[in-house]
Amino acid sequence: MGRFSKRDSTELKENPLCTTNHINTPLTRIPRNINTNYNANPPQHSLMEQSSDSHTKLPEINYGLLILSISLATFMTALDGTIVNIALPTISQSFNVSSTTVSWVATIYLLVMAGCVLVFGKISDIIGFKRVFLSGFILFTLGSFACGLLPDLLNSLNVLIGTRAFQAIGGAMITAIGPAMITAYIPMERKGKAMGIIMTIAALGTAIGPTIGGVLTQYLSWHWIFFINIPVGIFAVVLGAKVIPAGAANRKLSGFDKYGAALIFIGLASLLFAVSEGQTIGWTSPIIAGMLALAIITLGGFVWHELKTRDPLLELRLFKNKNFLFTNLIMSLVFFSFAGINYLLPFYLQYVQKYDTSTAGLIMTALSVAMMVSGILAGMLFNRVGARPLTIAAGVILVSGYFMLTYIRVGTTIAFVVLCLLVIGFGLGLAVTPVANMIMNSVSKKYQGMVSSLTSLERFAPMTIGIAVFNTVFIQGVISIAARQEIAETAPANLKLPVIVAGFALTFFAIFLVGIIILILTFIARQEIHPDYQSGTVQDGPVTGLM
Repeated sequence: MGRFSKRDSTELKENPLCTTNHINTPLTRIPRNINTNYNANPPQHSLMEQSSDSHTKLPEINYGLLILSISLATFMTALDGTIVNIALPTISQSFNVSSTTVSWVATIYLLVMAGCVLVFGKISDIIGFKRVFLSGFILFTLGSFACGLLPDLLNSLNVLIGTRAFQAIGGAMITAIGPAMITAYIPMERKGKAMGIIMTIAALGTAIGPTIGGVLTQYLSWHWIFFINIPVGIFAVVLGAKVIPAGAANRKLSGFDKYGAALIFIGLASLLFAVSEGQTIGWTSPIIAGMLALAIITLGGFVWHELKTRDPLLELRLFKNKNFLFTNLIMSLVFFSFAGINYLLPFYLQYVQKYDTSTAGLIMTALSVAMMVSGILAGMLFNRVGARPLTIAAGVILVSGYFMLTYIRVGTTIAFVVLCLLVIGFGLGLAVTPVANMIMNSVSKKYQGMVSSLTSLERFAPMTIGIAVFNTVFIQGVISIAARQEIAETAPANLKLPVIVAGFALTFFAIFLVGIIILILTFIARQEIHPDYQSGTVQDGPVTGLM
């Protein structure tokens, strides 16, 4: 092993916020000359050595089945965040309501998920992962069944909105703790590959949701976008009950931070409502202004409360660690920028390139395929090259793809568009795995559920904000560009497409600027491993099966 320099020694001073006992266990930064190939150099004290020395026989953990169980959870909850959107016009006709009213079917799921995910992350740290995971999947499955059956039975859209909220509670429970279970139960030498699988599948679920939703709605009915969850949910509950280690509950919920939970639920829900509905209702309307004011007050109150409470819902002092702050910023900005591409590019394909909806959706799958391939590749390379080189490479590829998109014009070939999607998707998939590992491995085990729920929140909340921000940039850009054109000397037929394309180019340039910020952060962030994970062991017992 290499030696730490004097500078490294200074930087590795005690961090009371990221240690097991909050007293004197420092984080370890991975020096550049240390081999991070855990497969080639396994920890000195192996898992089997520990189990043989133990007086109690520990339960076996099957890697493959455990990861399958977690992957089903992350995929289904991510999928349900976007699968409904394409079916909203059909649902609107079914209940004879306006597009604004029916949008609540999608909005309520997001608001409840955002408000609850941190809460259940903290609860899982208290009562254990298995209880939260199985209870969440049961609620999610029951909610899906209710969404598909009850609204037509009672002929009420409000029932659909209510059952979607119920479904979202279960979704928040299972999406909050997926990364935490990987960190808790998988040894260090296999953790990168495992995290790569679940994070890639989560991103894939978000990306292909509209495609699956369109197929189910067109060839079956909108009810099947919910019914499809039922067999998967039943299988996941049975599988999870078998393969997830029981674990002992740390303590009772009597000391749970109820005030913090209420503040973060109200704050995040009101903020996401404001940014998602601001363009429709109007940014200066009393409703949006009131929601933004409520968000500022409650989120500010949450920060004040969390810094004062003894056992906070979210340990904000963790962000004093610059690497923890930078890696969380990378994760948030990656999904923030991805939202603009995933939302606006289908409009470009339909309005400018004149493709129908299904063909545009098929073209967009290039992004999903590239994301899946690079995500698996990142998991395989993680233990060989380390997180930081992968993150930097992902930043370079992502910025390159964003830059390529700024050259899209009216006559751009579809081959170039697909190439852009492949580059961006590859960069996204390559980024998510190492960044998620850097976040999860940098904090104490007692914060696993809390930080896992934070990474889940950083997937879908920035996407909602990103859609609102980049949609506003596009609309205001088109208005501004049109106002500067010589309208009197240009035929309207010739003016329309160039102006719209200029609006797309302006928005993609804004996304490119965000990509530059991401790239800068990848060079600043460092890989740190908390002492809790340096033994290379899992919590509950020996493992079986291959990944």
